[in-house]
Amino acid sequence: MSNTNSSKSSTSLLETSENTAISDMDLDNIARYVIGTQQRFRENIIIPRTVGPVQLKTNEQKLIESAMESCIFKSIASCIIGYGLGAAIGLFSSSVNPNVAAVEKQQTVREVFREMKTTTLGYAKNFAAVGCVFSAIECAIESFHFIISFHYRGKSDWKNGTYAGGLTGGIIGLRAGVKAGLIGAAGFAAFSTAIDYYMHRS
Repeated sequence: MSNTNSSKSSTSLLETSENTAISDMDLDNIARYVIGTQQRFRENIIIPRTVGPVQLKTNEQKLIESAMESCIFKSIASCIIGYGLGAAIGLFSSSVNPNVAAVEKQQTVREVFREMKTTTLGYAKNFAAVGCVFSAIECAIESFHFIISFHYRGKSDWKNGTYAGGLTGGIIGLRAGVKAGLIGAAGFAAFSTAIDYYMHRS
């Protein structure tokens, strides 16, 4: 009786193995699916969480981030911020500086406002130019691997600010001559180095 049962069980196992045998075509399909290069949609993507919820960025968000990190956007933003800061400083400077006018001549309110407008716009334009040029040069040094001092610059550190400050000061100072350009380059480079050193240290 036991021999009969064992023979029946072995026969059923053989039939099951024959029915579940995988053909060569099935093996090829499995190999293509597992190790193939075809892209396929994944419903559940597991992302390790560090702090807070993890959210996948859409293509629109990635496009906006790449646009905000571009040199053009940084230059325009620095120009606008510099214009506003320069206008505020120019307005304050024109309000505290004494008016240079003849003793016998009394300035009218219109003339006072005209002088304040001229001073404010002058400061605003200068600060906007400095911010735009500095940001563009610094971003170019970081992004496009310009060769500075025989080294490729592809990283963000305090030297980028020094190089950008020197070039910015030299370009802006050249409007008044070579000597003014050299002094402006040295002054801007020293100021940028001090600011970057303080920011990186803190």
